[in-house]
Amino acid sequence: MAHPHLPTTESAVTAIREIAQEFHLEMTVTDDIGADQTSRRTSSGAFAVLDPDGSLPHEAYVELGGSPSLTVQIFPEDDARITAWSVSSPMPDAVPAFLRSVLGDLAHVKGRFFPPGWWLVVPLPGDTTHKELVPGSSLTPWMNRNVR
Repeated sequence: MAHPHLPTTESAVTAIREIAQEFHLEMTVTDDIGADQTSRRTSSGAFAVLDPDGSLPHEAYVELGGSPSLTVQIFPEDDARITAWSVSSPMPDAVPAFLRSVLGDLAHVKGRFFPPGWWLVVPLPGDTTHKELVPGSSLTPWMNRNVR
C-alpha cells in the first residue's frame, strides 16, 4: 500500500515530465507494471502479477537528455534512485527538487583534502543539502565547470 505522503510512480513520472518540458529536455520512460515485471518483488510468488495485498506494482525508469545526463528509477516501494553521471543516490520524495537543483545550476561539486574526494552537493528546499561522494578521481566537464 502506498504511503499517502509519498508520490505514486505515475505522479512522480508526471512531475519529472513537467521538469523536462520546463528545461526543454527529451525524456524517455520505460514502465514495468506487475509483480512479475518489477525488479524488487520478493514478497510475491513466482509468476504473480499482483502483490499479496492485491495492488499492482508499477516501476519506471526515466532518462533525461541533455547535460548533465540524468536517470531516475522509481520503485513501487515508494522510493527512487537518481543517477547523475556515475553518482547514484536514493531520493524517495525529493526527486523533483533534486532535478531542479541540478538542472538549475544550484548543484555543485566540492573537493576536500581530508577525507580526500569530490562531493556532489545538491541544495534542496527547507535549507537541506544532499551530499554524495563522486566515485573515482576524474570529474565530468559539467562537474569541472561547477566546482566551488
